Amino acid sequence: MSYITPKNALILAISPATQDLANSDALKIAREVDPSGMRTLGVITKLDLMDEGTNALEMLGGSIYKLKLGYYGVKCRSQKQINENVTIREAKAFEKEFFAKHPDYQNATKQLGIDTLTHGLN
Repeated sequence: MSYITPKNALILAISPATQDLANSDALKIAREVDPSGMRTLGVITKLDLMDEGTNALEMLGGSIYKLKLGYYGVKCRSQKQINENVTIREAKAFEKEFFAKHPDYQNATKQLGIDTLTHGLN
């Protein structure tokens, strides 16, 4: 709490796509110090682990809990990729390919990927 309480702190509320966003611990904590969502940015992880036929577009759109800074979706390296020494550069290429080929995410590229999140944070 000491890190996110200052009024000039940017809050990254990281939640897995496989969990109901309305029950996100990260968003609950962020709401305590930023109830209007003015300085909270949502990061949705594990988009690749969602059940087939589902997607996180509703989460990314902010319809469950609005945030002024919006939401970004990312696909990070798996433990298997880490064990296989997949570099971060390679993992970002895999992530980009995943989003480009996924039928639900092809048109949401402004909110997807580690590079997009990095740009948004800058």
